[in-house]
Amino acid sequence: MAHMAHPLMFDPDDPYLARVRDIALALPGAQEKVSVGHPAWFTRKVFLWWGMSHKVDGEWIREPQAIAVLLPDDERLAVLETGGYVPGYIGPYGWVGLRLGEETDWAEVAELIEESYRSTAGKRLIAELDTRA
Repeated sequence: MAHMAHPLMFDPDDPYLARVRDIALALPGAQEKVSVGHPAWFTRKVFLWWGMSHKVDGEWIREPQAIAVLLPDDERLAVLETGGYVPGYIGPYGWVGLRLGEETDWAEVAELIEESYRSTAGKRLIAELDTRA
């Protein structure tokens, strides 16, 4: 049986995606791939997903302009309290979704992406990031 490729679940020309990509790829050793139809950024492990869906009352809701990051519990709960969501499949593992829009605080987005990166990147890459500060 042939393996079906996932359809692309994003707009490659999305200006928010371009900003997220710039933030993510500025981190030491970060690379981008498309996995299950979504852009993802990784070093050894994925630290950032784009546009992950979630379930609301049993229905899948697509979030075309959103990121999912891996955060410590206290920060994850803070994001959920301010309008974040639990992304499908990866949510139980500590990931949280954050919708992007005109009101987005991009400095906060960059901090959350860096936090997620720090929880997944190796010591050498984190040391390299710290020397840049």
